[in-house]
Amino acid sequence: MNSKRIVLFASGSGSNVENIVRYFQDSDKIKVVCVLSNKKDAYVIERCDLLHINALYFNRTAFYKTDCVLEILKAMRPELIVLAGFLWKMPIDIIDNFPNKIINIHPALLPKYGGKGMYGMAVHRAVKENGDLESGITIHYVNKNYDEGAIIHQAKATILPDDTPETIAEKVHRLEYAHFPKTIERLLNE
Repeated sequence: MNSKRIVLFASGSGSNVENIVRYFQDSDKIKVVCVLSNKKDAYVIERCDLLHINALYFNRTAFYKTDCVLEILKAMRPELIVLAGFLWKMPIDIIDNFPNKIINIHPALLPKYGGKGMYGMAVHRAVKENGDLESGITIHYVNKNYDEGAIIHQAKATILPDDTPETIAEKVHRLEYAHFPKTIERLLNE
């Protein structure tokens, strides 16, 4: 039986990438075939070396002005493209070529705190400043607008009065690690 293929996109340290790779490393049904990054000095590239996972870097021109990344994706034939801490908006031609096969994780309970510029600590600071009693993660399909695709899964964490943006981030990261690989697995087994 052929394993189902995942391609990951990441822009930063790659902790979610590592979590996903480790989750599926012994699976004969699901395989991470490559990680693509828009930052050549992102730690995710080094992490992929340590994990023995193929990693490719691309620049803005390759992503937005040519079909280079699209052609690479077509050649890899992924069943699922997973944005794991990837900050650029996906080009419409990639979305059109992989309908309902691109998912993202967002560190908030969408539709709250979504959109351009709402990522990482900016989200956690906004949650704290607004006095929210809960935050969490949203795993959703990618469409042409930031953070507006159909929601696949949400998980919540309680925010306590003495939580800081940093402790909120820790709670959200724990949810990401617990739920993201399992959601990917469920989608690929449906």
